[in-house]
Amino acid sequence: MEELLQLKQFLQQGKIDEALVIVDELEEMSLGDKVNKIDSYGVILLIHLIKQNAENRSTRSWQLSIENAVREINKINKRRKASGYYISKAELLDILEDGYEIAIKKAASEAFEGRYEAEELATMVDKEGILSQAIELIEQG
Repeated sequence: MEELLQLKQFLQQGKIDEALVIVDELEEMSLGDKVNKIDSYGVILLIHLIKQNAENRSTRSWQLSIENAVREINKINKRRKASGYYISKAELLDILEDGYEIAIKKAASEAFEGRYEAEELATMVDKEGILSQAIELIEQG
């Protein structure tokens, strides 16, 4: 809120360069918020894809979580007024890769009733295949 008041003040004073700096900061904060939300939903997506891959099965609950995560990622990433997306496919893949380690740890506590440690579960699944499947689901979403 403080940034908006300062922005208004700069515009009223005709300090365009200072106002543009604040606009850049606001854009960066907004994008950072979108990245954080996409990361959270991406981890949820990966957890369920990992469990599906490891256990070679699915449940309605897992499928609903996958569908919801994909829907939320696309909703957050879609530019409403301008066409296109905030975050590119390559950036999405980077976000998913960053979240993969926490996803494997969380999936290990759930898959096979928590019998395997994250490192063991990681050897049972195809990381690249799961990341590719996640991107594909997001693109189709």
